Amino acid sequence: MSFPATFEQDHPRLTPAVQALIAISVAVAFLQWTFNQDLSASLAFDFSTLPGRWWAAATYMFAHVTVWHLLANMYALYLFGPRLEHAWGARKFTWFYVLCGFGGVAFEMLFVRTGTLVGSSAAVFGVMTAFVMQWPDEELYLLFTVPVRVRTLVASLLVLNLVIGIVATSDGANIGYVAHLGGVMAAYAYMRMAASTGMEQVRQRVADLPDADEPPRAIPRNLPRRERGDEVDDIVAKSKAIAAKRAPSLTPQSQPRRDTRANELDRVLDKISEQGIESLTSDERKTLEEMSKKLRDN
Repeated sequence: MSFPATFEQDHPRLTPAVQALIAISVAVAFLQWTFNQDLSASLAFDFSTLPGRWWAAATYMFAHVTVWHLLANMYALYLFGPRLEHAWGARKFTWFYVLCGFGGVAFEMLFVRTGTLVGSSAAVFGVMTAFVMQWPDEELYLLFTVPVRVRTLVASLLVLNLVIGIVATSDGANIGYVAHLGGVMAAYAYMRMAASTGMEQVRQRVADLPDADEPPRAIPRNLPRRERGDEVDDIVAKSKAIAAKRAPSLTPQSQPRRDTRANELDRVLDKISEQGIESLTSDERKTLEEMSKKLRDN
């Protein structure tokens, strides 16, 4: 199986966390099959040994029963892991991988409670589930020739594991088909919670934004005549108050200019009083709005 060439170019084929997880699993397998045949049993999770060997809930996912068991899991991790790590970062992806492994332990404790649990299949199935939830319509080539959607492939593998988990019996070290479903459920819960948390953060950030201030307007042009008259009177009163307050500080040079602007405003206001605001020209409206803006600022 492989992804299209465009996917290979856009995403690194082997990211740091995926590379480290594969390297650890291969190193453990090498030590197990070369020097210490009992290493697998030492790292495996066994419900009957709790609480004494609690740390086996993490170490079991780095040991494997057979070469094919190791190759299948590492190839799936190599195929689906890098894109998730590229999107999330190495630390988040690593914690997610371990979380899915713990999901396998949880299901083993709930539904099996016999034998030992060995292998990274629960964590790898969690990675595949997250990939499908992120990119369900991605295609890969089965046997390098037949295109198939990722969601179809993963769903088929899950159904197959569910059937085998129901009918299979195991003694001693086992692959743990029920534990695979635990990894899937852990991944599903994580992805759903991450999505809902992300949306809630967006809602909070939007809610915390201050409302945009509307630009000040002197007199709304669609107000009824009585309301316009009241606001005009208010502007006139404020204008007179400010003029009386600033009169002593006006210099002889600024007084003529002030009188000119005041006279212009009085003329505009008289025109509004006699003919209505609709009779104002564009220049007169501009004068009225400028004066209103200054009054509001003050």
